[in-house]
Amino acid sequence: MPDTVVSHTLEVPGARIHYEVSGSGPVLMLIGLPMDSTGFAQVVPLLAGRHTVVTYDPRGLGRSTIDDPEQDNTPQQCADDVHRVLAAVTGEPADVVGSSGGAITGLALVTAHPGQVRTLVAHEPPLIELLPDRAERRAEVDDIYRTFRAQGQGPAFAKFMAHVSGKPLTGQPAPPPGPPSQQAPPSAEQLAMGERMLAHCMLPTTRYQPDLDALRATPTRIVVGVGKATPGILPYRTAVTLAGRLGIEADDFPGGHGGFAEEPGPWAETLDAILSGQRS
Repeated sequence: MPDTVVSHTLEVPGARIHYEVSGSGPVLMLIGLPMDSTGFAQVVPLLAGRHTVVTYDPRGLGRSTIDDPEQDNTPQQCADDVHRVLAAVTGEPADVVGSSGGAITGLALVTAHPGQVRTLVAHEPPLIELLPDRAERRAEVDDIYRTFRAQGQGPAFAKFMAHVSGKPLTGQPAPPPGPPSQQAPPSAEQLAMGERMLAHCMLPTTRYQPDLDALRATPTRIVVGVGKATPGILPYRTAVTLAGRLGIEADDFPGGHGGFAEEPGPWAETLDAILSGQRS
């Protein structure tokens, strides 16, 4: 199995994007938000034997720098960065897998550059603007942001986890997001990621309204993924709603919202089956 990972830096307007390439075969890009490329560390080696796997750090996260630290990570801006990374790697249509906010990046990419993506797997995009109770969910996000500005990450992430899970707030602060399987106390890098997420990713990501007509008309094959362990949580609801609006069924993936780190082997097998056409 190929184990060489080649790191690159790409100059883009207003930022320098770190991305990594490994393996051989058709290009497959894995994208997350607010997660950087390290969140996919367990699944990349399992895919690199059959794909040229590309991962990247969104601007302002991980090893990607940004000229203006106050710039938001909007879906459109993230999609433009991914477009430029893909163009640097290949001139052919690629497969793209987006997780969480990265799935919204993927939807924005397909909308702006439909010929660049062969298959988009959008795994649990938090598209709260599609929900019938969007006003309540939007108000929760606004409250999380105000809490972060007034009280810091701990109280804000406690409310964020309650928002995502749909369960009442317990009062126990939650750590900022990192690789989903990691149980250690948050590192300085994770704290920086949490800061970026709450200050500059959360609002523009959850406010995104996909162009459903463009997505229905795109030549890109769109697959909406959900975790088998996540029925009832907010990203599961939004993913199922998106699938319904596109006239397709959501596809089950092993594990939960971060199944690629929780069950990397079965998750990679499921993805390969979908990309090869053995599953819808």
